[in-house]
Amino acid sequence: MCNRVEQDRDFDVLIIGAGVCGSSIARELSRKELKIAVLEKETDICEGTSKANSGIVHAGYDAKPGTLKAKLNVQGSRMMKQLSEELDFAYRKNGAMVLCMDEKDKEKLEELKQRGITNGVEKLQILDRQQILNMEPSVNPEVVSALYAPSSAVVCPFELTIALAENAAVNGAEFFLSTEVTDVIKEGKGFCVKTSKGDFYTKAVINAAGVYADKIHNMVSGKADRISITPRKGEYLLYDKAVGNMVSSTLFQLPTALGKGILVTPTVHGNLITGPTAQDCEDKDVTPTSQEGIAQIQKKALQSIANVPSGQVITSFAGLRAHGESGDFMIGQVTGVPGFFDVAGIESPGLSCAPAIGVYVADLVNDYMPAADKAGFVAKRKGIPHMANLPTEEKQRLILSNPAYGNVICRCEMVTEGEILDAIYRPLGATTTDGVKRRTRAGMGRCQSGFCLPKVIEILARELKVEETHIRKASGDSFYLLEEDSQLSLEGGEEI
Repeated sequence: MCNRVEQDRDFDVLIIGAGVCGSSIARELSRKELKIAVLEKETDICEGTSKANSGIVHAGYDAKPGTLKAKLNVQGSRMMKQLSEELDFAYRKNGAMVLCMDEKDKEKLEELKQRGITNGVEKLQILDRQQILNMEPSVNPEVVSALYAPSSAVVCPFELTIALAENAAVNGAEFFLSTEVTDVIKEGKGFCVKTSKGDFYTKAVINAAGVYADKIHNMVSGKADRISITPRKGEYLLYDKAVGNMVSSTLFQLPTALGKGILVTPTVHGNLITGPTAQDCEDKDVTPTSQEGIAQIQKKALQSIANVPSGQVITSFAGLRAHGESGDFMIGQVTGVPGFFDVAGIESPGLSCAPAIGVYVADLVNDYMPAADKAGFVAKRKGIPHMANLPTEEKQRLILSNPAYGNVICRCEMVTEGEILDAIYRPLGATTTDGVKRRTRAGMGRCQSGFCLPKVIEILARELKVEETHIRKASGDSFYLLEEDSQLSLEGGEEI
């Protein structure tokens, strides 16, 4: 039974997971007169799959026609530009090529083109070698042909997720961070959701828990209806902005059963990225990179570009994709459990689909429990100003309004103290250094926090009114400082 006495923990809709899908659903549902909660087990939003991916808005030619992936990919891709204008996150339509390196594989490109046309992707075309090299001189000269999709784009996955979550919060959705779901119990016409921070009661549950969606689903389903999510690890290499213009389009290789192969793409912020690998894992949390994975990326990237600038790598990272057994997204009401909705198996192209997933799931919920439109829904959101990209007049205006905007903290990305303060004090503000990094890019440059980290820790501690020893990188015990006393002792008792 739910303990419904602690505080006001009764909701109309409770969303489990504050990644890009959970946040998109929260925003769409916040258009209605509903009381909404979003539970996230990590200390911040965008801490799971949503933080570690390619940042690509896929055109929609890859998914099998008739699947939810195909439908929602094309819809989501078409929604993304307007959404970026409403919510003020970076978006760039740069086009994508699927490279064919062997004459005998050209028919596969034609099949991919026809699949895209069936899915509703516009302006697909097959390019010959010379057309490819005219557009992308760095492509491997052994290329034979390519499928070109001009509607493909790139976004910042952090900015997208944070923008959706902030806008949902402004419109009344309540976010409960560091709140892990331990059980979901059907109770009357609703659900008791037990967590590490107490009990919640809700009329409807939306399971958007990423690689943990199977665990949440299996709390309420019968044995015959249980699902399994396989964490599929993908490793990436990120390169300095010095080589960010090596390619302008996103370069794919012909896809296999494990995915779209090793890609090469510019990021929306001017870096270059290569990856991902594809390795099925049992562990749903550990995301280390490996020497083997990095070597595989560098080797396979050479199939796409003539030279892999390995000397310009500034970091490597890995993420886990939530691979479902069916191969398609699992979105809908669970059999025999009215009011419980799965949003499971959201792997690539999940980021591209997220805006459409939000609308799709909100419609399912509205069919189940209709609600009136909310008067005064705030559709627009203003992001953190990035001083490095602003015209001189706007920089001067901001510095006059707050001198902290003139104090550069991160030299690589030219992030100022004013931007970091904005990241801390806006809705769902940053409380960790990774939270600051995702919102401002402080620490994402060539030195990877080598110079700015101590200052970011200092600012966080000062503004959050805690000791610097309480500041963490991210979730868990990721504290930087273990001693409050700066007088550390060497072996033998000698002080330094």
